[in-house]
Amino acid sequence: MSAVQILVVDDFLPWHRFVQAMLETEKDFNISAVATNGLEAVRKAEELQPDVILLDINLPALNGIEAARRIRKLSANSKILFVSQESSAEVVEEAFRLGAQGYLLKSDAARELLLAVNAVLQGKQFASSRLRSYMISNNADKQPAEHFSSEDLPLSPQREKTSRVHEVGSYRNDASLVDGLTRFVETALKKGDAVVVIATESHRSSILRRLQANGWNIAAAIQEGSYTSLDASDTLATFMVNDWPDATRLLKVAGNLIADAAKTAKGESPRVALCGECAPILWAQGKAEAAVQLERLWDTVARVHNVDILCGYSLTGLRRSENSQIFARICAEHSDVYSV
Repeated sequence: MSAVQILVVDDFLPWHRFVQAMLETEKDFNISAVATNGLEAVRKAEELQPDVILLDINLPALNGIEAARRIRKLSANSKILFVSQESSAEVVEEAFRLGAQGYLLKSDAARELLLAVNAVLQGKQFASSRLRSYMISNNADKQPAEHFSSEDLPLSPQREKTSRVHEVGSYRNDASLVDGLTRFVETALKKGDAVVVIATESHRSSILRRLQANGWNIAAAIQEGSYTSLDASDTLATFMVNDWPDATRLLKVAGNLIADAAKTAKGESPRVALCGECAPILWAQGKAEAAVQLERLWDTVARVHNVDILCGYSLTGLRRSENSQIFARICAEHSDVYSV
């Protein structure tokens, strides 16, 4: 069977890398072209006649809605899947009226992109689970179109080993957590890698003291940019929207951090290593689903940028079965799991 040809339309270039990293896990999916504005999307859709078009709403030159109107006439067999941050009922309903097969929120893309593409390829109508009330059926009898909720989605399988590392460490208490993060940082520094630590203020201070006690000149590393220490809560605030991690914002924040750090990496195979506790903070705040979603996004960051990531969880007080189940889902979003 020939590969499914996909046109990706979005003006945010890191989003193209994100989508590519997600789609390349399916051997039959091929990104045949990308476009960064609505007019280019119309031209490439007419020229290439792709099987699926992933189309943003807010595009320069010609917005996604108008682009879809034109594409429907020029490439009638292409299935349009809107992928956007826009979640207003009016926009979503207009997208389906135009004949789009699906509407996916970018914040749900890490979990639902592959599901959405497969659904529209099967002739089903798809909407993000948080948009189920906006579903509009194209059926004459107006029966509800098939849709999926977050409860219907399968747990992500354990990731196969790749060149990227996205580890989760479970530690019995805060002291053990600091030990684990410090060892991760030291291993990276010994290899000449640049390091980014995103943790609570107390944990950042403890890690810094231990590194200095072990003979590391962290002041010099900070000055040259090879060691960056950021507050986890402040970092979360840069990409959380309504208590949910926004994929586009996270890709931008993480991409900028990694690009800056990579300039200072040394050694034979210089890399960037990140460690911290953004998702663990969400979990501790009772935002379990947001924590799982954030780990999915960090896994994509690791894949796109080929970096090493360690997420540290203190398991103090982990007794209730529902917490254990959530942590099992969190672990499933990583390449390796370590328990101390």
